[in-house]
Amino acid sequence: MSLEYREEPDDHSYEQPPTPAPEKIPVPIYTVAILAGIALVFLSQMYTGLNNEQAFAAAFNKPEFRDGSYWLILTGAAVHGSVIHVAMNGYALFSFGRLVEFLSNRAHLAIVFLLSAIGGGILSLVFQPEGSSVGASGGIVGLISYLAVYSFRRRQFISYEFRKSLLINIGFIFIFGLVLYQVIDNFGHIGGFITGAVYGLFQIPKDENVDPRTVSHTIEMLGLGVLGIYLAACLFSILITLRVV
Repeated sequence: MSLEYREEPDDHSYEQPPTPAPEKIPVPIYTVAILAGIALVFLSQMYTGLNNEQAFAAAFNKPEFRDGSYWLILTGAAVHGSVIHVAMNGYALFSFGRLVEFLSNRAHLAIVFLLSAIGGGILSLVFQPEGSSVGASGGIVGLISYLAVYSFRRRQFISYEFRKSLLINIGFIFIFGLVLYQVIDNFGHIGGFITGAVYGLFQIPKDENVDPRTVSHTIEMLGLGVLGIYLAACLFSILITLRVV
């Protein structure tokens, strides 16, 4: 997905869009930190053996969650079911996470990701109260919906092509979910999508003169704290998987 800043023509004619040099996206520190946590969790799963039930001891087991193991809604967002699963989620997280850090602020990246993971887990719990769920998909879909809100709310700075690409990605996610509904937690995706969009509607400024990348010290600290919570959940997932706790 390419990113291009420009002013849209009034007649919405895009046959010959201007092609300014793209801005360089800086190193997405928070995105990389989250990816590192997920990777370490998956390595611990592989060490245990993905065919071993213990590899999924930190999954979002809904009956256990209702019985008081409330941390599972966080650890489950760090556990993945296969190499393909973690690779796809890792690629999507890097692709969309770095855009959030570039367009908005890394603090919002952490907040949206964690809130969306929780929101997806809660909706999944409501509509599919049995069984287990794994994966960071809820948080990732939340990032995508946040970017969608951003691209429309700040449309004077975001190209039509970028918005179109986002909508195609969203459509693909939900079509993919319908086709593979037996193995994909669609309610987790929907819950994450709603959470990310709602956060974006409240947080992203409508005023074009307000820089969305600027945040208060309080939000910076909140984002850092939220990142710490997720990384702590990753560490706890590893300890559970390796039977250290």
